[in-house]
Amino acid sequence: MPEPTAPVTELTSQYVSQVTNDLEHNVKEQERITAEIAALQEQLAALQHDQTILVNMRQALGVAASVGAPAPAEGAVVPAPRKKTTTVSDKRRAPKKAAVPEPSGRRRQATKKPAAEKAPAAKKVPAAKKTTGQSAQPTLIELVRRHLAEQQEPRSAAEVAEALGKAHPGREIQTKVIRTTLENLVARNAVQRGKQGSSVFYTLATASDSAAADTKGSGPDAAE
Repeated sequence: MPEPTAPVTELTSQYVSQVTNDLEHNVKEQERITAEIAALQEQLAALQHDQTILVNMRQALGVAASVGAPAPAEGAVVPAPRKKTTTVSDKRRAPKKAAVPEPSGRRRQATKKPAAEKAPAAKKVPAAKKTTGQSAQPTLIELVRRHLAEQQEPRSAAEVAEALGKAHPGREIQTKVIRTTLENLVARNAVQRGKQGSSVFYTLATASDSAAADTKGSGPDAAE
């Protein structure tokens, strides 16, 4: 019977070597963790020593020492505040809300009428704003008079139309319309008309020129 004992001996030796290796690894891990714990304890002792020194220094400076308690660990669970439970007696003491009677059908219609009447008034506001914005723009007569007032020399209708077209690109300004506007101002004695060859030029009339034109028009020749 010597043959079966050989495999058993080999298996036992394998287990022994494995257990020995695990034991050595375990001992090394314990040594490593023990060293880390010792290092952490030294750091903790140093911090506590520094804390004591700092507290003594603050007390020496006359500041009220109020060292707070250490913060709770991360694993600590803070209990939630208890909710107030309503007992049967509290429910009985709670006053009942008085039921408000609903308005009848006629009253509901009466309350809705003012809101319907105010709606058209709100819609008219943008239209009023548009009219005020349009009226704020100067008229063509005002633009022509301002342009002639800024000029020191007579200007033709084409020159006035070109200048106003550049100054106001959003408006359609035509030479024919400017010429008609200038002739109307000439008829009102607000603009004077002069000729240089075959060209017609316009200048803004002064107050004295307008007064002279008015007296000339009201003379005996004008009556005839």
